[in-house]
Amino acid sequence: MTGHELPLLFQPLSLRSLRLKNRIVISPMMQHAADNGAATTWHLVHLGKFVLGGAALVFTESTAVAPEGRIGKADLGLWSDAHVAPLKEIVDFAHQQGAAIGVQLGHAGRKAGSYPLWEGGAALTLEEMAQVDPTWQRYGPSAIPAGPGWSTPIEMDHAAIRQVVQDFVSAAQRAERAGFDAVELHFGHGYLVASFLSPHSNQRTDEFGGSRTGRMALALQIATAVRATWPAAKPLFCRISTVDGSIGGWDVEDSVALAHELKLVGVDVIDCSSGGLTEQTRALPVPRGLGFQVGFAERIRSEAAVMTQAVGMIVEPEQAEAILQAGQADLIALGREALFDPYWPLHARETLAPDPAFSDWPMRHGVWLAKRQPALQKALAERFE
Repeated sequence: MTGHELPLLFQPLSLRSLRLKNRIVISPMMQHAADNGAATTWHLVHLGKFVLGGAALVFTESTAVAPEGRIGKADLGLWSDAHVAPLKEIVDFAHQQGAAIGVQLGHAGRKAGSYPLWEGGAALTLEEMAQVDPTWQRYGPSAIPAGPGWSTPIEMDHAAIRQVVQDFVSAAQRAERAGFDAVELHFGHGYLVASFLSPHSNQRTDEFGGSRTGRMALALQIATAVRATWPAAKPLFCRISTVDGSIGGWDVEDSVALAHELKLVGVDVIDCSSGGLTEQTRALPVPRGLGFQVGFAERIRSEAAVMTQAVGMIVEPEQAEAILQAGQADLIALGREALFDPYWPLHARETLAPDPAFSDWPMRHGVWLAKRQPALQKALAERFE
């Protein structure tokens, strides 16, 4: 088949100078497996299997721009030059296999310091955080805890705000040295920037609070500064919580306005997630059906005229293709479905546009599958005669 005959899911897409071989992206997924911020063999295997599985673009988990910005004690980081080489090994592997790879940069803010999900996911006490790093603290726009069990964050002054902008810039510079193809800024899920966006967590009266314009200031300063340092040929993504889940909080109209401004400062793709601000999220949940966040991607794409990435319980090839065909999003992101089937992109190709030569598969795999195919088809046909 030629590229024009392929389903949209498997047609290339260009983002600045980056040409993605298909429209499938692997979402950032926290692994809590780093060694003082440095990637380990676990990350090479974890991310490497998605590279071999056929996704066009694979993102690392949220990677802390500062040690105090860690979600958990074993998060990936890019706050130190020592973190570059271990990540570069993973980047080099992805490039050798013909895949693009990106890094998600984030700061946990007032939600810093929690146990991984398999250990309960609760907040660490300040004493537990100090045992990991005596300087590890929670920071936020205002002295308002993230919820029950969370300590009151330190309200950031202007010097701290300037420093966190610089932390994102420095991390992006290290990401370039590691060879990453894309950067995604994590502005969702209740972490630092999301807490500045919400009127519930941000009760400042200076230029970083008050009106929606003020509450968006940190997000736009970070995006502008990172875009200025990140190579112009490489795309910049931004993940947002399109609705933060709280009653009277950040909503879709706010996200459309933010997406419009992010586009103006050079963000190329809005990754449309939801929720995470506080425990109050439970009061206004987004029902978790198939493709439950696709409508957010569609609305932002339409109203802010910016490329979007749809994520959230997209599990079937036909479902993914229908989203693209309907113009609801430009990219399809997989998270937990990719954990269930790391080869989902290649299996989806076999479903939507079978290739008897298995030419999209890694060479060391595809040649053996193609050799098996005639005998397998014959055996299956005989079984049902």
